[in-house]
Amino acid sequence: MSKAEWRSRITAERRSLVSEVRVREAVALAATAARLPGEVVCAYVPFGTEPGSTTLLDQLVDQGKRVLLPIVPDTPGPLEWAAFEGPSSLGPGKLRGLLEPTGRRLGPDTLGTADVVLIPALAVDDEGIRLGRGAGYYDRSLSFAAPDAALIAVVRDAELVRELPAEPHDVRMTGVLTPERGLAPRPVID
Repeated sequence: MSKAEWRSRITAERRSLVSEVRVREAVALAATAARLPGEVVCAYVPFGTEPGSTTLLDQLVDQGKRVLLPIVPDTPGPLEWAAFEGPSSLGPGKLRGLLEPTGRRLGPDTLGTADVVLIPALAVDDEGIRLGRGAGYYDRSLSFAAPDAALIAVVRDAELVRELPAEPHDVRMTGVLTPERGLAPRPVID
């Protein structure tokens, strides 16, 4: 399948999920995220049908981690970042339905301070290829990540697939975080 076909299929599957499943998955993701290593975690606020909730962010803060969240720039380019200081520090973002931190913008290179980067995805394959929504914000941003940072895509268990179409600009993930399997490395070694 093409990237567009994968996106269409996964988006439809996500829309069909009942709220009880979404809540159960969000709780499981938050519990696993609370055990992530490192001191600085770049994360995101799930929106639409993305798995997870702000409970995951609260868990990270409760573990003493500094949590940075993305801000979509006014023009296409790398994401900017700002500190998460609780749910009251979030406001409407540039994209409809997206919540972003309202604090001081720290710039794209702040991503380089993170030990762990949690990245939204529609699917991830065995080699760590991530399928995003197609806007390219993360593709343009991940070059700012530290070379030893863990790049972890967050997906539902059904969104782990054998193979996705890849392009030269795709940055491979070093791991995935799912509700049932928890944290798993990429690439998969048989």
